[in-house]
Amino acid sequence: MKKVSKVFYITVVLVIITVIFGALFPAQFEQITGNIQSFVATTFGWYYMLLMSALVIISIFIAVSPLGKIRLGKDNDTPDFSTPTWVAMLFSAGMGIGLVFYGAAEPLSHYMSDAPTAPVGSDQAFKEGLSYAYFHWGLHVWAMYGVIALALAFFQFRKGEPGLISATLKPLFGKKMNGPLGTLIDVLAVFATVFGVATSLGFGAVQINGGLSHLFDFEVGFTSQFIIIAVVTLLFLISAWSGLSKGIKYLSNTNMVLAVILLITVLIVGPTLLILNMFTETFGMYIQNIIQSSFRTSPLESDNRGWLDAWTIFYWAWWISWAPFVGMFIARVSRGRTIRQFMTGVLILPTLLVGIWYASFGTTAGNVQNSGIDLTQYTTELVLFNTFDQLPLSLILSIVAILLIGSFFITSADSATFVLGIQSTHGSLEPPNMVKIVWGIAQSSVALILLYVGGLQAIQNTIIVAALPFSFVMILMVIALFKALNKESRTIKGRN
Repeated sequence: MKKVSKVFYITVVLVIITVIFGALFPAQFEQITGNIQSFVATTFGWYYMLLMSALVIISIFIAVSPLGKIRLGKDNDTPDFSTPTWVAMLFSAGMGIGLVFYGAAEPLSHYMSDAPTAPVGSDQAFKEGLSYAYFHWGLHVWAMYGVIALALAFFQFRKGEPGLISATLKPLFGKKMNGPLGTLIDVLAVFATVFGVATSLGFGAVQINGGLSHLFDFEVGFTSQFIIIAVVTLLFLISAWSGLSKGIKYLSNTNMVLAVILLITVLIVGPTLLILNMFTETFGMYIQNIIQSSFRTSPLESDNRGWLDAWTIFYWAWWISWAPFVGMFIARVSRGRTIRQFMTGVLILPTLLVGIWYASFGTTAGNVQNSGIDLTQYTTELVLFNTFDQLPLSLILSIVAILLIGSFFITSADSATFVLGIQSTHGSLEPPNMVKIVWGIAQSSVALILLYVGGLQAIQNTIIVAALPFSFVMILMVIALFKALNKESRTIKGRN
């Protein structure tokens, strides 16, 4: 444990204080964080929309500019992982459980409960629900992840800096990043990561519990969720102990295999022609309306501002809070690629996969709803399983979905323990196993406590609040990255 930095101890103390307060005073905690979250969404919604849109423009510019020729590593470095494995790893870390949790439920919600502009339950709301699901999980998300990961990978592998968020700001602040200011920035990143992943683990446990209950009358409640988290924790700690090239690599490939099996099966046994037609039209709607959607702030009372706050602003803040974790993990597995290869892969492939996924599951759920079976009566974690009930091979689909959630669960937690280890050991690319184990147990403990006190909503609010200060760090990272890339480009031209 000699490698452990101050960031580790400070963040552990902050996590403990926050969780104890949430456990002892859950109602007050949720009320306080909820009020702050509402204030942030209402006051800074325009800022989140502009920031995420700017990151899309910046990421595309970097990819097509001469800067794209620069390699994330030394000039003769080659990628550590094959392209299929690389895509699987970044996709598993960047989305994971959320795709299964919301795959059928979000488009259905937009369709039947809270369409952004179209009349609820209309054909237009059906199509609009899919289009906005692509928007919330597509290009903007991956542009943000890509820029943050690019900054981390460039400074880490090209310039030899430690794998820390603070290290990316040295072009602006120099040696100050080695002091208290740098520690503060890294603590914020670690704090956001712990609670972001814990929330995802809570979602995973709830959905696995719901699936087992739906199939096998498994008891729903904290005891069952405790058992699920305990078993999965043991599995991902074994994976974390085995290292990046073994555990996470194999699990990520397993995720992709299970996801492809589930997706193809739904495409075949579901309303295949409708899915293909809906994907073609609604993905076109997404591309056609992306500028309008990107800058939509709903300033007037008639603009359905509540929908924007509950969905788009929530998602943008949610993804920003995950940026330190996902960005650092993507950076770690991307050494050896050129910036153009990196940005193109990060932007295009996951966005297409997300579109196909939501078109398949969202269209199938909407089709079941239109057949006369009301799926809106079920909670979010049960929508998927009740959709499967109306398809051939429903038992097999549900079992594969539960296995996929479990696999995503393990990969997300495994990836997070690795990233947290890096951030709390001065940027070491091979953090000690004991550090990873401590973070793994901490994540699972936070998820369990939150489930016990019913505090998932409160912790989501906390994440949204934490996203605001980190968003300012993101802006500084982009400025520092451009400054460093331009200097590197001039250096390369000088050598040639």
